[in-house]
Amino acid sequence: MKVAIFTDTFLPDVNGVAGTLGRWADYLERKGVELRIFAPHTVDRNSPSYNSSIVDRFYSIPFLLYPECKLAIPNPNRIRKSLAQFKPDLIHVATPFNLGLFGQRYAHKHNIPLVASYHTHFDQYLAFYKLQWLEPMLWKYVLWFHQGCEKIYVPSASTLTYLQEKGLKRLEIWSRGVDVSRFHPMVDRQAVLQRVGVPSDKFVYLYVGRIAPEKSIDVLLAGYEALPESVKRKSHLLLVGDGPMLKELEETYRNHEGITFTGFMGGKSLSELYAAADVFWFPSATETFGNVVLEAMASGTPVIGASAGGVQDLITHGVNGLLCPPLNVSANRDAAQQLFSNREMLHRLSREGRAYSLKQSWDSIFGRLFDSYMTVIGDRDAKKVEWAAVPGAKIGLR
Repeated sequence: MKVAIFTDTFLPDVNGVAGTLGRWADYLERKGVELRIFAPHTVDRNSPSYNSSIVDRFYSIPFLLYPECKLAIPNPNRIRKSLAQFKPDLIHVATPFNLGLFGQRYAHKHNIPLVASYHTHFDQYLAFYKLQWLEPMLWKYVLWFHQGCEKIYVPSASTLTYLQEKGLKRLEIWSRGVDVSRFHPMVDRQAVLQRVGVPSDKFVYLYVGRIAPEKSIDVLLAGYEALPESVKRKSHLLLVGDGPMLKELEETYRNHEGITFTGFMGGKSLSELYAAADVFWFPSATETFGNVVLEAMASGTPVIGASAGGVQDLITHGVNGLLCPPLNVSANRDAAQQLFSNREMLHRLSREGRAYSLKQSWDSIFGRLFDSYMTVIGDRDAKKVEWAAVPGAKIGLR
């Protein structure tokens, strides 16, 4: 099998989409699939690049709603020549922008099976940037872009329902897994917290993600500030990540002894911090899945999340985490206070979250997606045979 993937974010970019596609590419190569990936140049060109022999990179510009990601400026002649030599059996478009659009048009023109994956609710971001007037045009484009796809892979049941209501069809769940050998509860808590300047006798609330409006950072900070003074004196809020709000918030809270912004963290430092925290607090209501929630669960850290998007598919309220109504500051405050006060509940949610994560194997998830790829290719081949049997039928361009 030969697969061409078009995406506007890929390793070593640090986000859920890039990480998932990188793991998927590794899996496909282990299965003996030939790959060609079309992606933008990395944010940091000095970073080690993923297997450059199969990744074709293009000049890029920042994306308005997500500047840490890039929009590639495709070189049509270069891509056409590469695809003509490669002869893919399947084209997978992971983003609906410049590169994805080229992949979509090439697949249609050359009658190559086309699948897509949906990763981000960009429509839900618009209001946070005062661009909600663009939503009708965005959805008109999204519906047009996906109309010729054999399958559209979505990360959660909530996302599937949401897209069905918008009018998308041929949807199939491609969930996410977690590396439980990397994310686990066994760390030297005192040493980990010392590295970020937090006393180990503090009750630590942790947020990991983009420091941006669509992540409801304001709800998190307001919820923490609303905690009783008796709780705040014994607690600390750690926010890990980069984004457009970081500098402003660092300045606002620079003299606040109970709140720390660490900036970007990755690798072992991040996985250890997950496990060292007492609670993972993630109020974002715009997630299609919520990789960080699953990583926290694997680390044995109880989660407070929003009862919206993909997060609500991961958390069963009161069983492996706590859910709060989206944008509800008082509900978030109450959940944070409850876990501070009720250590029996804290430990039970920790156990159940870890147990849930152990069932989320990447290989089993990727195995189902691989089978779906094979079905799409097989169905298209079967249709070609059927058409070939029709007198006068022509198989080729659409």
